Amino acid sequence: METLDQFRTETRAWLAENCPPEMREPVRSDADVCWGGRNYDPATNPAQAQWLKVMGECGWTVPDWPKAYGGGGLSPAETKALREEMAAIRARSPLNSFGISMLGPALLKYGTEEQKLDHLPKIARGEIRWCQGYSEPNAGSDLASLAASAEDAGDDYVVNGQKVWTSYADKADWIFCLVRTSKESKQGGISFVLFDMASEGVSTKPILLISGYSPFCETFMDDVKVPKKNRVHDENKGWDVAKYLLGHEREMISGMGLGGTGGNPLIEGAIATIGLDHDGRLADPLLRAQIALFEVRAKAFTAQSERFIDELKAGKAHPAQPSMMKYFGTELNKARHELVMAAGGSDALEWESDASNGGAAPRAWLRTKANSIEGGTSEVQLNIIAKRILELPGA
Repeated sequence: METLDQFRTETRAWLAENCPPEMREPVRSDADVCWGGRNYDPATNPAQAQWLKVMGECGWTVPDWPKAYGGGGLSPAETKALREEMAAIRARSPLNSFGISMLGPALLKYGTEEQKLDHLPKIARGEIRWCQGYSEPNAGSDLASLAASAEDAGDDYVVNGQKVWTSYADKADWIFCLVRTSKESKQGGISFVLFDMASEGVSTKPILLISGYSPFCETFMDDVKVPKKNRVHDENKGWDVAKYLLGHEREMISGMGLGGTGGNPLIEGAIATIGLDHDGRLADPLLRAQIALFEVRAKAFTAQSERFIDELKAGKAHPAQPSMMKYFGTELNKARHELVMAAGGSDALEWESDASNGGAAPRAWLRTKANSIEGGTSEVQLNIIAKRILELPGA
């Protein structure tokens, strides 16, 4: 039987042979991120396409999923070793996917065998890109007040309503969506359904952000037919699926606090702009102290994240811990971008030139303002932490 050390050694050798050099460079823009999907064109980035192909063939886009569903069938310890070896060579993730980070875990827990076999392998291979239909114009933090309706039509539901802040809905192939199938109970009248974004009656409209980019959309559903076989879990029990999925979404969002793959843009940017003193230290002592404090917090968060993942895989994580990780991770991400802007000075405000990569720094900084809202507002997360982790009395 292979030992963990043997697995690590073999994995290190495999990665060295199969990870293209281009996939060991830091992610500089959205163009460097692979989302897969029907419209994915491998020709736009052959190295990226090759990396997705070889990782998908051995199930390492989702290493801890069962092999029957397109995963690698690795144990938690092996999965951790793989991720550590990837980090050691600064390998990029082969695939970014809401199917992996959110829908997949929910299907593994609540999906039928037919649903798992139908959807999970496609997610693992990057063949289908998913988006999330949760928030509505009048149902944000109070998500359970959602109004999008699903009327019974025999073998189908007929869905009508609107979703908002649907990330990349205009680029997604399928959506996992919360709909109201009963008005008798607020949480108890919600169902969780899946449907193709190409279905008749589905339309999207991008929402322009202050950063100038539009990852978010409004999604409209007008008499959309959804087969009942696409309902995950029981009718009117979708809130159970929604809560479980939200935990994984908050875990994903907390990863913002870990930063990108490769290099240290914060330190590198500060040195490039401010320079070093005669002792080889960053010339601005105040900024140097702020960056040092940030790095300590970042390392502590990294250690806590590793512990959380280990506890989660072992079934020992506190149910409210994703809220704690989401809050601290997004606060850390906002602090990182504040320091990037501080280090860049007035040059960091440049918005459009090639020299600034199209204003990458200020646009990314502005984008972080949404971190306090997406996946559940910071205020909601703090309330959850206070009540469920600290067990503080109510007001």
